[in-house]
Amino acid sequence: MGGRVDHEYSYLFKMVLIGDSGVGKSNILSRFTRNHFSLDSKSTIGVEFATKSLQVRILSPRISAISNRKMFDTRACVFCMASDR
Repeated sequence: MGGRVDHEYSYLFKMVLIGDSGVGKSNILSRFTRNHFSLDSKSTIGVEFATKSLQVRILSPRISAISNRKMFDTRACVFCMASDR
């Protein structure tokens, strides 16, 4: 999911959800972008991306859920540093 947005927008907000493993970051992302919530979801491995366009002066927020597993610490740091691009 995710990818390039095909229309123009006034503002682009990139949000990153950071927290301990198993607290529901991906479920928050899923609920906001797809209006879906699952009590049986599995832990995210790596990064999960999603985009949702809102009709508020053509707003396009991008929210990402990052795994808290040790092997992804470096990737998460690089991703957070690049979130201003």
